[in-house]
Amino acid sequence: MNNGHAVVDGLSIAELTKRHAGLGQSSAATSRVDQVFGADVFSERVMQQRLPRDVFKRLQRTIQHAEPLDHDSADVIAAAMKDWAIEHGATHYTHWFQPLTGLTAEKHDAFLTPDGHGGAITEFSGSSLVQGEPDASSFPSGGIRATFEARGYTAWDCTSPVFLNRNGGSVTLCIPTAFVSWTGEALDHKTPLLRSMDALSEQAMRILRIFGTDMGVSGVVCTAGPEQEYFLIDREHYFKRPDLMACDRTLFGARPPKGQQLEDHYFGSIPSRVLAFMQEAERELYRLGVPVKTRHNEVAPCQFEVAPLFEMANIACDHQMLAMETLKRVAPRHGLQCILHEKPFAGINGSGKHLNWSMATNTGVNLLDPRDETHTNMQFLVFLCAVIRAVDLHADLLRASVASANNDHRLGANEAPPAIMSIFLGDMLTDIIEQVEAGKPKKTMKAGKLDLGARTLPSIPRHTGDRNRTSPFAFTGNKFEFRAVGSSQSVAWPATVLNTIVAESLDHLATLLEKSVGGPGKAVDTKRLQPAVASLLQKTVRQHKRVIFNGDGYDAAWHQEAEKKRGLANLRSSVDAFPVIGSKKAIDLFRAYRVFTKVETESREHILVEKYIKQVMIEAETAVLMARTLMLPAALRQQAELAEVVAACEAADADVGDLRGDIERFIDLVNRFRKAIDSLEKASEADLGHDVLKHARHLKARVVPAMADVRELADRLEQRVSADLWPLPTYREMLVIR
Repeated sequence: MNNGHAVVDGLSIAELTKRHAGLGQSSAATSRVDQVFGADVFSERVMQQRLPRDVFKRLQRTIQHAEPLDHDSADVIAAAMKDWAIEHGATHYTHWFQPLTGLTAEKHDAFLTPDGHGGAITEFSGSSLVQGEPDASSFPSGGIRATFEARGYTAWDCTSPVFLNRNGGSVTLCIPTAFVSWTGEALDHKTPLLRSMDALSEQAMRILRIFGTDMGVSGVVCTAGPEQEYFLIDREHYFKRPDLMACDRTLFGARPPKGQQLEDHYFGSIPSRVLAFMQEAERELYRLGVPVKTRHNEVAPCQFEVAPLFEMANIACDHQMLAMETLKRVAPRHGLQCILHEKPFAGINGSGKHLNWSMATNTGVNLLDPRDETHTNMQFLVFLCAVIRAVDLHADLLRASVASANNDHRLGANEAPPAIMSIFLGDMLTDIIEQVEAGKPKKTMKAGKLDLGARTLPSIPRHTGDRNRTSPFAFTGNKFEFRAVGSSQSVAWPATVLNTIVAESLDHLATLLEKSVGGPGKAVDTKRLQPAVASLLQKTVRQHKRVIFNGDGYDAAWHQEAEKKRGLANLRSSVDAFPVIGSKKAIDLFRAYRVFTKVETESREHILVEKYIKQVMIEAETAVLMARTLMLPAALRQQAELAEVVAACEAADADVGDLRGDIERFIDLVNRFRKAIDSLEKASEADLGHDVLKHARHLKARVVPAMADVRELADRLEQRVSADLWPLPTYREMLVIR
């Protein structure tokens, strides 16, 4: 661990970045990287330079071993942070937190304080660093607190680096914090994430002790590398689309003649204007210590992706929020608008945020690395089977962790995994799992070589299995990739769920093994260890193998098999998934591992349902407004022009051919459009009282289909109304960056 950063194979994130960038070869190159990477971060190197040695060591023990930090040390650290920040141009500081809005929040306080003699001094105490008190009254609480009860607290997460936020000429010292109410309940994403990481570490350490591999290991961290897909469009088009401005997606838009049929955008040459945007965004992220690694064109036109290296999960979640904010902030400088919605354009691929997740010891050992002779790596197989069991038992909760109105437009479409939670293992691991089920695993499938058939091309290594882009939860070499996460959501919530369900499975397996071979405080009977593990793994595979599926997740036959033969849940819509969060099973699970209290769990369900309602209602009202004030008037003008043409031709005894039939069909289309608008407006106005779940179900059953009806007719009108009359930029115009 390095200033809270997870290490992989002994390398810190900064070291990994240098190595992968090819800049670790010379001191000059290293110096150039250091000038950019983490330049606005109060990093370990900066702390070493600015803190007294004993204070630095105390802070490191707090970061790495959760030892309490005394007040005197906090004061020294705060003073050093203040001086560093002011030297870099900062005038204010803020506790930077992640409330349940899905965004970040901050309240700025100035370093300057009047001295009482007509001057001012700069102050920043240890208490100001460690704890803040923002108004909590208007943040979502799910009923935890009444609106008039305003007090909330922020608490410094010292494992996540403090950083400088540069925006509009202002520089602010940002302190990553947790956010809780006056009563102590979590009102944010970070607090439960950190709790879930503790739960995972505690149970994983039990497994390591059984295998005797805990020497020198003080904890296990979950690591994450969330990929980010996004769209870019011209900013002038964005401001001409009320739906994009209000909903971050187009509620209307006819399919263009050329969409993504040729799939020629995928991994294509990055447009120069976009590349300039990417480079500037990357520079800002590097300065914030965000280790972005890859960039490329995605499948849909105007769709792109950025992906970081792995970090400790809470830092990865912080950095993911910074990445989204940075993409949105930098794009306008290039005349672009960044859209993070899961499905901003119908008929082409939407955007996800694949959460690459693994477990590692604090000494840098990846616990999901199968190694060469995987069939003999019993410890790895225990961790693997714990994940398999967790996904099988809690597939519904994992599905609920990605539930949102936005993601409903994407999940199950051709570019996204289905709502059925299954696991892809690949050929090699599937073969070993089958051997485990049959008895004792005896061999590991070996990778081969690919002869490319040309003397000038090298023979390249061939993996033991292919990848599966249709799987929602796929093993990809030494980690799992949770592909169902939505592009606009915080990854903290699905990571919290994943950590908790795996902790529960590790607890279950550890308890059974401790009964067989010796538990805490007792010597492990090493002679009985291997047969006990083999027997437990065999039983686990037989009970939970139904969740393993390596085939095409889009295939309708799989959906039939999953539901009818395997008994897997298929919660197609978010409204179906939300009640899982507040179920007794979920409440008991979270409470058992001290991740959520009962009240906190129920509040999450309420907040998510309420957000769904608000988002759908905003969309419905925007759709009615646009249809009545923009598209219907354009259609009526077209209708009038057609009528004038017919009248003029008939007055001149000219042959109008089928023109009268055309106008009659057009009038019929316009009338149907008006009726559809009325139906949507009526459905949206239904009074359903205070039952939020009932309201959400009504929106799903009535309002969402009514919106689809209005859109279908509007899109047909777009294809028939003269281009000079149509009031909105079309897909044909928007999905091209000039």
